[in-house]
Amino acid sequence: MSKLSFMEKLLDGVEVKWKALWEVAKIKHGKDWKGLDAGDIPVYGSGGVMGYVDTYLYDKPTVLIPRKGTITNIFYVETPFWNVDTIYYTEIDISKIAPKYLYHFIKTIDLMALDTGSGRPSLTQTILKKILIPIPCPDKPEKSLKIQAEIARILDAFTELSTELSTELTARKKQYTYYRDQLLSFEEGEVEWKTLGEVAVIGTGSHDTKDAIEDGDHIFYARGRDPLRLNVFDFDETAIITAGDGVGVGKVFHYAQGKYALHQRAYRIVPSEAILPRFVYHYLVAFFYVYIQKASVSSSVTSLRRPMFLNFPIPTPPLAEQARIVAILDKFDTLINSISEGLPREIVARQKQYEYYRDLLLSFSKPEVEA
Repeated sequence: MSKLSFMEKLLDGVEVKWKALWEVAKIKHGKDWKGLDAGDIPVYGSGGVMGYVDTYLYDKPTVLIPRKGTITNIFYVETPFWNVDTIYYTEIDISKIAPKYLYHFIKTIDLMALDTGSGRPSLTQTILKKILIPIPCPDKPEKSLKIQAEIARILDAFTELSTELSTELTARKKQYTYYRDQLLSFEEGEVEWKTLGEVAVIGTGSHDTKDAIEDGDHIFYARGRDPLRLNVFDFDETAIITAGDGVGVGKVFHYAQGKYALHQRAYRIVPSEAILPRFVYHYLVAFFYVYIQKASVSSSVTSLRRPMFLNFPIPTPPLAEQARIVAILDKFDTLINSISEGLPREIVARQKQYEYYRDLLLSFSKPEVEA
């Protein structure tokens, strides 16, 4: 899609004027929902839907803009809703601007740059009212709304693709969980059970997060989901990595193959030849976190100790059966988790495609005085 040819054809030589948000929409506060009866009307806060009530605060197409909290969460709502005080709704003048066009344009704005909060991010009405919105051909409302509608239609097509892929991903995750639990559940006496300490070597690394180097030569597994980099490596092996403390405690984020460095509070689980590493990986993903929660004296585990790993029970079916189970679960794992082959890759690609065309279609030149 050529920017010049498409936009010139769409605008057909009409002038684009920039108007302040207050000229095309009024920003309205939400209200407390305590005391309202339960129903099917969604209640929005800055984080999204908080619950459901039996009455609504507004029932026209609108753009919801957070007042405080997660201020980058912008919502477009067409059906009746209630919103609390942490998020504004917009009473849009539909004779001047199409609600969906306004939504897509607000998405281009860096709202964090407008943050006025000293701690928790927040946006004021005064600042939001001054946001400039490009309005094509404002002197001819019918033509202006037609142009806005066409831009919104194109961008909606990309968001619909992303929504469909996200829905598919959710369904596949449920399917994976179902088959994983079925394949990894064994009746008593069906297989031999051992402890993880009997079939794997378990240890930690020696590095701290501050050791990380942005363009390091080797993967550095710390305690989070995103790996870091380091110029040296500690191990050259196949291992399952889990955090020893922090928010990821008891959860399995990484399957290491080859050379890698390891955090001093992350654990490496290196299976012996008696059991397939990928079988151990899938089993730990399915059951280790639950085991840790039950094994802990407190209700919330803050850190892991080596005995917790050593005593974890794990089934050891014949290697051929392990391989069969792994083959099935790996297909699901690739589909729902891989950023190079699976659905997450497609979702990221569609999001980038949407952002590219959104910026292309909504990048109107501002007058110098306004810029």
